[in-house]
Amino acid sequence: MTLISAPVEAGPIGRLRLSDFPRLARRHPLVLAGGGLLAVLIGLALAAPLYAGDPLNMDPFKRLEPPSAEMWFGTDNLGRDVFARTVFGARVSLLVGLMSAATAAVVGLLIGVIAGYSRSFDNIVMRVMDGLMSIPTILLAIALISLTGPGIGILIVAIAIPETPAVTRLVRSVVLSVRERPYVEAAICGGARLPKVLWRHVLPSTIPPLMVQSAIVCAGAILTEAGLSFLGVGVPPEIPSWGNMISSSRLYLAIAPFTVFAPGIGLAVMVLAVNLLGDGLRDLFDPRSMRRR
Repeated sequence: MTLISAPVEAGPIGRLRLSDFPRLARRHPLVLAGGGLLAVLIGLALAAPLYAGDPLNMDPFKRLEPPSAEMWFGTDNLGRDVFARTVFGARVSLLVGLMSAATAAVVGLLIGVIAGYSRSFDNIVMRVMDGLMSIPTILLAIALISLTGPGIGILIVAIAIPETPAVTRLVRSVVLSVRERPYVEAAICGGARLPKVLWRHVLPSTIPPLMVQSAIVCAGAILTEAGLSFLGVGVPPEIPSWGNMISSSRLYLAIAPFTVFAPGIGLAVMVLAVNLLGDGLRDLFDPRSMRRR
């Protein structure tokens, strides 16, 4: 899932006060809804050991039991608690999504800034980025995991590599527009060194669009991880993840639909939260998008 957002200018976020929060919530409800829902999901995932039980414990005598007071979401075909596995599966999705987005953002930011300021480097690196964008994420992930074995680390790398070119092109476009601004030219004429110009005048303009793009990458990474785990080439089978749960329970959909609906609904809610947050950040940093609606 790759989408390159248009460059946007940074809003007066640094001057926000606590008293501005109600006004911000009214004008940008998507930020509040998406950020609040995502914060709840993160909190539930982090606190999972305190209330969710053991996601790996198997009881063959309790196979495919329906939801009850003891097992809120029932049990799967191996007698494992579906509720516990769903909650712990959120950890995998959050880890893969956030780390993939962070990796793509950091690498794309560094390459994009250099490419936007160096014409000789730009011609070379952008052709490399064009080549990386042509590689399907799933095929790259399958190839890397086939060589190294399944694992969360290699999965993050496999997802971040194809997403980096989109971030690089976005940052590069922002740098190309900002470096011609009068205040940047004035800083250079005043004797400011290039690292200082980049740090004080160029990088701040890249942060708002980079945050929006990172939300898009995060949502795509969560879906990609679930798809790869469903195919059996994602995280190891012993690690509870939503893709693994759906894959192992799909044969029992007719007699135990709750084993598929629980991780499926969790996946949909998490992706919805990230997308709402991304849309809200876009509106927050680019007020013109609100006026176009």
